Amino acid sequence: MSKYSIKDLEQLSGIKAHTVRIWEQRYKLLNPKRTETNIRYYDDDDLKLILNVALLNENGLKISKIAKMTLDEMKAEVLHLTDRSFAYDDQIHSMVIAMVELNEERFEKIISTNILKIGFEQTMLNIIYPFLSKIGILWQTGSIHPGQEHFISNLVRQKLIVAIDGQVYTGGGKKFLLFLPEEELHEISLLFTSYLLKLYGHKVIYLGQNTPNEDLNSVYKAHNPDFLVTAITTNPSGENVEPYLQSLGKRFPKSKIIASGYQILGQKYNLPSNIQLMEYLKEIKEYILLLPSTST
Repeated sequence: MSKYSIKDLEQLSGIKAHTVRIWEQRYKLLNPKRTETNIRYYDDDDLKLILNVALLNENGLKISKIAKMTLDEMKAEVLHLTDRSFAYDDQIHSMVIAMVELNEERFEKIISTNILKIGFEQTMLNIIYPFLSKIGILWQTGSIHPGQEHFISNLVRQKLIVAIDGQVYTGGGKKFLLFLPEEELHEISLLFTSYLLKLYGHKVIYLGQNTPNEDLNSVYKAHNPDFLVTAITTNPSGENVEPYLQSLGKRFPKSKIIASGYQILGQKYNLPSNIQLMEYLKEIKEYILLLPSTST
């Protein structure tokens, strides 16, 4: 079972830490535990509870009324609310709950319903990717256990692969080579970039996770792509990111290189002119839309 700090609860629920403490004292909503060194922490049940409370409170229910509900009543009200609400924040809250519960049926229903309502692209940009960003920091710090990460990643990955397979390249556009660095396994954003590129009429050569440098060199030589696209979430990290990007720029000087991912957020690097950093998927989409292609 995962352990969460009060800051983790704030990150996932949007409820300020001092408000959580007030609710603890006034309404006895949560029962934090303590480690052997007397540090307070919360478990999965506490997280699910505060997520449900936050969702109901944001939709107009007073905390005094919510505090009187049983857990079953609260859960039923949340399910009813998220089934009829398509507000992005409500859907993201519901996805976090499904993740904590490892509830595949619920997670699948949220994604499928939103795809039918607003389309695959908008579901990714406005619900799934913000959800992944919301919990990304907790993955990095280990607050969310690997089972939850794999559960979410595999379900989203399945949806992306089906969507990508539905896009047929008909010729024209620019040529993109997509890859992740060695030991980098987080490919959700790279898969979605592949989907967008194919959707808007570009040629994609997809190498995916953990691409050895020798393989990248040989594929590049064989295809001479206009662009290389990569995402750096965990590897390389810290002080190793800048020299890695510099080496990419020098190895492939004739191509534009687009890099994104958690490790480059808010960073300022001294990089070759052929490298462009993009922090958000919407930036990548806007960039793609400016390129000449075969479709609109």
